[in-house]
Parts: sequence; C-alpha cells; structure tokens
Amino acid sequence: MFYRPAKAYIHLPALRHNLGIAKAFAPNSKVLAVVKANGYGHGICRVAQQLVDADGFGVASMDEALQLRQKGFLHRILLLEGLFSEIEMPLAIQNRLDIVVHSEHQLQWLLNYQTTIVMTVWLKIDTGMHRLGFSSNEIPSVIKRLEQSLSSFNIHLMSHLASADESSSSAIEFTQNQINVFNQVTEKFAFPKSLSNSAGLQAYRASRYDWVRPGILLYGAGQTDQTQNKQTQLKPVMRLESEVIAVKWIKSGEFVGYGNDWQASKDTCIAVIAIGYGDGYPRHAVTGTPVLIEGKRVPLIGRVSMDMITVDITKYSDDINIGSLATLWGGELSIDEIAKCANTICYELLCGITSRVPMIEIQ
Repeated sequence: MFYRPAKAYIHLPALRHNLGIAKAFAPNSKVLAVVKANGYGHGICRVAQQLVDADGFGVASMDEALQLRQKGFLHRILLLEGLFSEIEMPLAIQNRLDIVVHSEHQLQWLLNYQTTIVMTVWLKIDTGMHRLGFSSNEIPSVIKRLEQSLSSFNIHLMSHLASADESSSSAIEFTQNQINVFNQVTEKFAFPKSLSNSAGLQAYRASRYDWVRPGILLYGAGQTDQTQNKQTQLKPVMRLESEVIAVKWIKSGEFVGYGNDWQASKDTCIAVIAIGYGDGYPRHAVTGTPVLIEGKRVPLIGRVSMDMITVDITKYSDDINIGSLATLWGGELSIDEIAKCANTICYELLCGITSRVPMIEIQ
C-alpha cells in the first residue's frame, strides 16, 4: 500500500529495447552496459536483469560489483574507477572482476600482488579529459611492466570522451582529437580497445572499437539527433508521477509559494501536486517548466518546495481536478527537457530520486 501519490514507474521492456539500439549502433562491438550509481537510480539488480544480453556490466565500486555477483550475475564486471585500496585485490580476484588501472599506485598494487589467476586489466589513457588515466607516453612502459610481471594479465586499452554530447564546433574538434590521440597511442598494440560512451556511440562512428560502454542511452535519456528517428528512438525507462491534491483560484496580483517569487498577472487557477525536492524533483526548476496533467501540458509556477509544486491550470480548469494524474517526466515528457529547465542534466535527476518514492516495475 502506497499512501503518498508520488511514484516512479520503471518500464522494464524499455531497457531491453534501448540495449538493442546500442547494439544496432555498433553491431561489431561488444557492449559493456554501465549500471553504476544504482543503475542510474533505477535499481542496479533490476536493471542488470533486463540487460542480461549485454556482454558485461560497468560499475563504480566493489560494493556495486558484489551486489551483482551475490545476485548470481556471471557476466564480465568492470570496476570503472579501479580499486580504491590494495585490500580489494583478493576480492577482485575471487569475484573475477575486471579492473581499470588509471594511475601508478594502482599499477603497483597489481605488480605487488602475486597470483596464478589471469587478471583482466583495462589501462586507461588520458586523451585530453585530464580526469583519470596515464599520459600517452606512459602507456608503452606500463604495458611492458605488466608483461614482464610474474603474474599474468589480459590487457585492454580504454579512454573516455569528454564532450561527445556537445554539438559546438569546438566540442566536435576536441572529440575528434581525442579519437586521434587514442588511435595514435593504441595502433601499435593488438589489445581490445574501448572509447565510446553513449554520446560517442551515437555520434562518432570512429569511436566504436571492440567494446562500447553505453550508460545514459540505456535508460532512454540523453537523446541526440542520431536517436530521433523511429528506427533508433530510445524509450524512457522511468516515469515519475504524482497527483493533484488541491485546486484553487487566486486573484490578479496575488502570490504563489515561498518568497513571493511568482505573482499572478490575472485571475489564475492553480493546482498543487504532491511532488518536491524531497522526492528528487529539482528545486531549481524554473517557472514555465512543463508538467503533464491528464496529458495536458501546464507550466510550473513559483518555487519548488520539499513536498509540493504548483502549476497554472487556468487553460484547463474545467478538466483538471483533485486526483488528476500528473507526469513530471517520462512518457511524452522528456527528462532532458526538465533537466534543461532546472539547469542540470538528466543523469542528476535520475540518480536523485529519493528513497521515499516507491519504484513500481512495469513489465
């Protein structure tokens, strides 16, 4: 029994559909489905169960990897940030985890640990993002040290695109340069390679190497021009809904919400919806942010509060009542549009749904 009307519906078939889109973009590549951050807020094990046709999973930490192993997933699992401590080495080996190695201290942990198990390591190359990774000129010596070690390693080479989701000429030039650098560094080695994230997978054919690593694409968000037509259109996985809990008319000149931020320029009918930043709806969503009530698009007015928002329903005052269904994102209302209205990104919205919002699976 759920008493509060705010709910997040998780459309499981959409995950499988979006994985199919990822595979269609790179039919000759293996797919590492990124399920970190609790499956981008959707539930890591719930998501992984729908993505069993992926070739592996990408996670951020040992904790996430162990959740998957304990639920019986036998897929390749890659620790995308590598190990945070040398004491994780036995766990990584015991659970057959792939490890990203992005810095000297992580490399030393590998070289110091003697094992007869062949470990799969993904060497991360810094191609210009300057977050994690070895510099281009370090890679040959790093590979040599691994090959000369008493332990055996299955080596992969990877990097990460910083601006593949940007459409400016400078961003396109930067992304192409990253691809060029990656090619220059890796061309002399026959190891498997990986560069594409969701945006790279869609927009940059040259970045689709042996492995692609879709993340936000799998959840039906972060859509680009390449995923607008019917053949490649993504399906949103999460639909955030609530209900109208109050309807009232206010007079011209009266205010709505905290801080008197919004003032009616005419007699206005407002509806109050049971959703707020306590649920994960973005506090910084601006006046005008769209909400769908019974399929009718109405604008947010006033500040978002912890448990409620207010919308202007004057145009539809005869059709909207207490109990009317409100969609905050999902379905016909793109989460990308809501994120833009809140000056944030869809990733943050998906990951920010709080624990008081029940998640209901739709088969």
